[in-house]
Amino acid sequence: MVAVPELPEVEVVRGGLERWVVGRTVARAEMLHPRATRRHLAGPQDVVDRLTGRTIEAARRRGKYLWLPLAGTDEALLGHLGMSGQLLVLPPQDPDGPHLRARLAFADGGRELRFVDQRTFGGLSVEPMTGGVPAVIAHIGLDPLDPAFSVPDFTAALRRRRTGVKRALLDQSLISGIGNIYADEALWRAKLHFARPTETLTGPAVAALVEAARAVMTEALAAGGTSFDALYVNVNGESGYFDRSLDVYGRRDEPCRRCGTPIRRDPFMNRSSFTCPRCQPRPRNGRW
Repeated sequence: MVAVPELPEVEVVRGGLERWVVGRTVARAEMLHPRATRRHLAGPQDVVDRLTGRTIEAARRRGKYLWLPLAGTDEALLGHLGMSGQLLVLPPQDPDGPHLRARLAFADGGRELRFVDQRTFGGLSVEPMTGGVPAVIAHIGLDPLDPAFSVPDFTAALRRRRTGVKRALLDQSLISGIGNIYADEALWRAKLHFARPTETLTGPAVAALVEAARAVMTEALAAGGTSFDALYVNVNGESGYFDRSLDVYGRRDEPCRRCGTPIRRDPFMNRSSFTCPRCQPRPRNGRW
């Protein structure tokens, strides 16, 4: 089962970048595959020029995006891991491997930052900043772990969407960082079916859902994220272990850990949704 990295996985990577690359100066940048910089319209050489000689001053995240602000500029290196992207911090003598897409070598001669991406859906670009965030992602909503996240504001916006609650959770302009795995886990904890109409949700129900999302993602962070295959790793190449603690996602026909009912899998937006039919009954006629 292949899953796109979500907030906990990306936050684990951000923490590794903060430890290993912040404060270091880029001596050499190499963009080795055209798809790695396809979102940077000026092309790969412009990325190289903008990075060379710059010092990385921080490691930031919003939702599933990472960025490294560049000291002395109003720009940042923005990264999105896509389905299989990995940002690895490795000794210069380590072999490149077959899927290396970009490399940053630093003036201190220590560990390099390498972008590895088997499926090439991820990418890097250098972007102008606005309000401390790269302008191209300024429209993305706050994530539930952000101290500025407002449950009342989210409740009002959610109820206005008039869609299924899981579709709303996956809308990164409404709330960021939640993908298929943690949406299913949060909905199970909150005892909500993925098709529950958003306009029928009460304030307490939304508050419980947000708290469930926060709890499951905090637990996942402590376990280093969720790894279903070798494609999700932290900056040191280590896998996370939270998949062993998932309550519903990927557990089709296994007993619900709350009531024992076999977990159900339903097709959902070219993916899957996993629910407990007893704990999360489907709404009738689109209503509750």
